[in-house]
Amino acid sequence: MKKSAGGSILLDKAKGFNFTHISICFSYYLKVKIKKGKFMFKVIDFLFLKGSSEIMKSDIIRGIVYSENDDVFGPNSVCWDSLELSEDTINLISFKSITFLGTEQGFTPTSLVLIPFPSLKLKGIIKYIEIKEEIRRGGVDQSAITLVFREEDDAIFYKHLKNIEGLFNDTANKILELELSERSEEKILGEIKKLQIKLSDVFDHLRIQENSGNNSEAFPELENLPSYQFKIIICGDPSVGKTSISLRYTESAFSRTYIPTLGVNVSEKKLIIDNTRIQLIFWDIAGQSKFGTLRKHFYAGSDGVILVFDLTNLDSINSINQWYKDIKKNIGRESRLTGLIFGNKKDLIDNIKVPKENAISLANELKLDYFESSALTGENINEGFYKLAKDLLSLK
Repeated sequence: MKKSAGGSILLDKAKGFNFTHISICFSYYLKVKIKKGKFMFKVIDFLFLKGSSEIMKSDIIRGIVYSENDDVFGPNSVCWDSLELSEDTINLISFKSITFLGTEQGFTPTSLVLIPFPSLKLKGIIKYIEIKEEIRRGGVDQSAITLVFREEDDAIFYKHLKNIEGLFNDTANKILELELSERSEEKILGEIKKLQIKLSDVFDHLRIQENSGNNSEAFPELENLPSYQFKIIICGDPSVGKTSISLRYTESAFSRTYIPTLGVNVSEKKLIIDNTRIQLIFWDIAGQSKFGTLRKHFYAGSDGVILVFDLTNLDSINSINQWYKDIKKNIGRESRLTGLIFGNKKDLIDNIKVPKENAISLANELKLDYFESSALTGENINEGFYKLAKDLLSLK
């Protein structure tokens, strides 16, 4: 038992290390612990072979909670798979997961639903189950499977939602069968635990796949080319698609770095333009006002700017001017900014409210390029980023 605990401590300390850190850890323990025998070598072997920036079994899932709407007690947590969520936290998650249905006026969503738990700094993905049975109130009741994750990991789940929807559907069907037959909490918990394991395996696979793709983007045999690095800030109101746009371009959901003190996600993209290596560093700012006082630090050292508004939301384009002024004020630059404006969600054709001529007029006024884009389909995303990279390079 002591050996297992020791192995656990070693893995906990190694979590989040990059490959260099793991190599050092390997060397140190090989010299000091060599007398410990086979067990120590097994642990070291695991650390060394994983050898990526994320060596642990997928740790982005904080827990899975199964809840139901009890006839007497109301929203109730039936069972859960988590070692870190407190009972109060689990009860709050259950309450919000079930009461959310009250806003849907009796309709049970069939697709996955994402909801925030702001006070917990967590978010959730919910699969709702409609239970039709005469003995239940009104002949219909609902339950919910809620996967809980940290706010800063939302990009991962947003990007890979379709990859995991089938697993949720399968689990929901099995739980529905149990609910209509024996209603065994133990067996329902068993299905929740299976879902946890399967989801962890999926995210581990996606993480390895993404890291392999990023590694392949290195510049083989091009070390002698000149190179530049540019910091680009991405700004706009909440929910306009800033994160979706950067995800679509960088394809880096797992390797993003979240800076909670600034409310910022940082990611990168490497490319070659005119025989020059370019590394674009994207700072995706939280649009929430609570981070307003910290934006000066966010803007510092920026080379380019991307402003994003939602083509289906008139208020979001009205905010672009204010974002531009905020950047100019804090960046302390008299000359014009190099950048572009994305009018996002072009795919929602029937809901577009912003006239194209209005957006073009605004872009001309601010002396920025304008692209109507869709993070969903990818339309004009690559074109916009490439044009910005070319413009930045031309200034060198």
